[in-house]
Amino acid sequence: MLLSMTGYGRVSTSFKEKTISIEIRSLNSKYTDIRLKTPQNYKEKETYFRKTLTERLQRGKIEMVLEIKSLQGDEGYGLNAPLFKKYYKELKALNSELGISNGDLVPSILRLPNVVASAEEDIDENEWSTVQDVLKSTLDKFDSFRKEEGNAMENDLVKRVSNISKLLKDIDPHEKERTDNLRQRLHQKLEEHLGKDKIDENRFEQEILFYLEKFDITEEKVRLAQHCKYFKEEIDKQVMIKGRKLSFISQEIGREINTLGAKAYSSTIQRLVVEMKDELEKIKEQVANSV
Repeated sequence: MLLSMTGYGRVSTSFKEKTISIEIRSLNSKYTDIRLKTPQNYKEKETYFRKTLTERLQRGKIEMVLEIKSLQGDEGYGLNAPLFKKYYKELKALNSELGISNGDLVPSILRLPNVVASAEEDIDENEWSTVQDVLKSTLDKFDSFRKEEGNAMENDLVKRVSNISKLLKDIDPHEKERTDNLRQRLHQKLEEHLGKDKIDENRFEQEILFYLEKFDITEEKVRLAQHCKYFKEEIDKQVMIKGRKLSFISQEIGREINTLGAKAYSSTIQRLVVEMKDELEKIKEQVANSV
């Protein structure tokens, strides 16, 4: 079972005269990067939020927004009048000293930190319990989104790996042609440098066997087939699998494909190798988006 690293979930509920909403979204990231946006009086709960998100979501660029709104339109925000007056007097004096027009200072001052702030209220225990329930429901919804995305990813990954396995089998019919071409090319080079009459055919056969053994691709083909099989077996497991494990297997697949290309000495096999690499790049893109 595979989970997508990208996901989204939002749940809202009513509590007394308030609406409590939690929204969670995530994007690709190699590490766990959590960003929280909560009311001021919930800052003390950020450790709980981070711990819960890390345990459930594991990794990714995660953003969580907690909103608590009053149904009566009173959002608990107020003007810090003493701080506003202090800023206004100091800015007006500075403008006068520098000969700068005061202009409209009010909008600028309102954007300064702590001039407009939420009321510092203690968290009601029943409200906190409701927030925890909403968080759990949001995470459940978020996981459903990721599982749906993960199922689509699994189907695509299986198709891509199967394509690589098929391309690997397509190499077999060209093996004899590849060997014959190598033999003919070496014989031609010897004729050009030594002359046809000076070639010791018995010695040539001994050398060609040694040379062909160096460029034999049987082991690479066997390992590549095993890696593809292992990749599909991991996807088929019903337990939750890690994207990193699939990433490691795909690296091994890439290593064998690259060696096949280096040893190919056949335009037809090189073309098949290029197609394998194209499928592998699409696999890597998908795996990078899994948890």
